[in-house]
Amino acid sequence: MAKLKRILGIDPGSRKTGFGVVESGRYSAKYLVSGVIRVEKFSGAQRLKNIFESICQIIDQYQPDVMAVEKVFVYKNPKSAITLGQARGVILCAAAIKNVEIMEYTPTQIKSTIVGKGHANKDQVQYMVQNLLKLTDKPQEDAADALACALCHDRYMSLGIDAELISKGTKF
Repeated sequence: MAKLKRILGIDPGSRKTGFGVVESGRYSAKYLVSGVIRVEKFSGAQRLKNIFESICQIIDQYQPDVMAVEKVFVYKNPKSAITLGQARGVILCAAAIKNVEIMEYTPTQIKSTIVGKGHANKDQVQYMVQNLLKLTDKPQEDAADALACALCHDRYMSLGIDAELISKGTKF
């Protein structure tokens, strides 16, 4: 039997970063842990440092084989896009330093894969994540988005679709 892959899903944010870890299974993914890295009380470089250190700690504790990260979508506010880009940068840097493979998915790819429609709302994502992972409680929004990202990667792997092509935006 093939080795189970551990997937760390990340929903990047400059104030709240969601994370979720699942283990790919033969028929379905198994939930391990999820949560939210909250850095609202910090500013500037201290925020980025805390995100980086938290991601490194999660990687050290759960030893993921791959990190599935939600791609940035275009914001109307350039300052918000830059701030989110900085947060994503330290997340990607943490994975690279820890030698964790990185896959990126757009919000539309994730929602289409998990909910069945690319413009699903937060409640729909939470509902599907809760059901797919057989959770007793609805996960927090940011954690649900991170778990959805991990489940998206798991789904592509289980179907034998080259995740690298999907991550680059190739359509099937």
